Amino acid sequence: MEADQKKSLILITGGARSGKSTFAEKLAAKRASSAIYLATARVDDEEMRERVSIHQQRRPDFFRTAEEPLEPHRVLENERGSGSLVLLDCLTLLVSNLILAELDRRGAVRRGEDIFADQSILEAAGKSSLDYIVKLSEAASIYPGDVLVVTNEVGMGLVPEYPVGRVFRDYSGRANQVMAQAADELWFVVCGIPRRFK
Repeated sequence: MEADQKKSLILITGGARSGKSTFAEKLAAKRASSAIYLATARVDDEEMRERVSIHQQRRPDFFRTAEEPLEPHRVLENERGSGSLVLLDCLTLLVSNLILAELDRRGAVRRGEDIFADQSILEAAGKSSLDYIVKLSEAASIYPGDVLVVTNEVGMGLVPEYPVGRVFRDYSGRANQVMAQAADELWFVVCGIPRRFK
């Protein structure tokens, strides 16, 4: 981070394939000569493996990768002394990971891709994920370097058909609101074009 530049929490959102990660990487390159790429993705299948590979190939060399699908605040705590810029990609995957982990903990039944749980368990899993996002936003706000957070705007499409999908959509939107309130800057990327809203 440049000496005359104030450290910031920056939230970057947009739809799928909108260019938000590419924009975040370019913004990081302008603000720092070295950075931590804080990845929240779980690589559970070939499609995700390929997506991660594409991201890694595109990613500038100055990034050092840290993978933390459930507790990225720990990376912020461990890196406090370095003050390195941190790019967390992405908040939406983190919310999904947290909800699924909590559903497993509460005994939801999985059959292939389907998850069965009553509404109270689904809501409890969503609430638990949001509680963690509040904690993460607080950790990001006090981190001594820039923190860029990439997220998806998931509420602008169809209402998901299944209850788990609806809980995920609802709590992803709430998580975005929590992070946006804490952020110093908010960017929305449409068709590769970023616009600042805060």
